[in-house]
Amino acid sequence: MDKYKMEKNTVQETLVIPLYGRRLCSRMFPTLFQDESAAELMERIDYDFSELEKQSNSLMQVFGALEVAMRQSDLAWEVRDYLKSHPKAAIINLGCGLDNTGRACDNGSCKIYNIDLPDVIALRNQLLPAGEREQNLALDLNDPVWMDAIDADSADGTVLFAAGVFYYFTTKQVQRLVTSMAERFPGGRLVFDGAGKTAVRLMLKTWVKQAGIKDVGAYFSVKDAKEELERWSPLLSVSSRGYMQGYRKLEGPGVRPIHRLLAKIADGPLHLQIVRVEFKEVSRLTGFGRYWTDLP
Repeated sequence: MDKYKMEKNTVQETLVIPLYGRRLCSRMFPTLFQDESAAELMERIDYDFSELEKQSNSLMQVFGALEVAMRQSDLAWEVRDYLKSHPKAAIINLGCGLDNTGRACDNGSCKIYNIDLPDVIALRNQLLPAGEREQNLALDLNDPVWMDAIDADSADGTVLFAAGVFYYFTTKQVQRLVTSMAERFPGGRLVFDGAGKTAVRLMLKTWVKQAGIKDVGAYFSVKDAKEELERWSPLLSVSSRGYMQGYRKLEGPGVRPIHRLLAKIADGPLHLQIVRVEFKEVSRLTGFGRYWTDLP
């Protein structure tokens, strides 16, 4: 089988790090996380992984991989939890990259939509072509037309998730997207990872410098998800958990005390969290009127 050439300094190259992180975590922490598709995909990509391999035993590289894996595991838990009561739901992977969570959660009855920009979907179609009841859609999340491509019945439900995506959106872009989804998919659920301002600054440091962006504070961060996001619309019911230790204990072969300490800092002062947003149905609201809160 021919390998797909991954060029340096391209948008597609940004997909390599989370992919490598999932493979590394599967190898180092097998009882915590397993992603067989990550190893298979890496075998099909023509890319020089040597720089990542050199750092594979460093503390921060290992913890970074653990962070990626726990995030994916938490989001998958949320998707499966929703499917328990909505087995025919539409699963929508927002900014999917090469993530295979939708297929991993497939119960045989749901529909799966993977959405990303055209160059990413072009790569995905070669490496992860859509399967049964699945579509790969080349669409921009900031253009609401993507919602028209989703065949979702409110009776069947809709669960949407985004992994490592909203950090690259401004707060107003996230607000507009979330409120639009709440109106379009009543009774649905959105889950995504968020972080406090300090963590977002650290995450975006290199990208912001390359992009020439000065106002990092405009980019989405969250501390108290319920208090901050429920102000956006009466259609939102918000909760959150720390994503390193909020869903399961960080223990097992390979897990060291320093990993648990870093996880405590991540979930605590840095506010790394999985945010769950339940979209209320308008018929259940009293005195509902659409409103918009302009953030400073």
